[in-house]
Amino acid sequence: MFEKKPVVYKSPDLSKLKEVVIDHRTKIYIAPDADVEEAKNRYLSLMQTRKLR
Repeated sequence: MFEKKPVVYKSPDLSKLKEVVIDHRTKIYIAPDADVEEAKNRYLSLMQTRKLR
């Protein structure tokens, strides 16, 4: 019989990422060299398209 291997998830190290505050309850983490405003705009546009569906 074959045994299933357990699924291993590796979480990113948040201390190496930059935190971006979207609103009082939403935070996203981006690469340290990424643009904060661009990441915020991309996140907000993604949420806007999800609401329209």
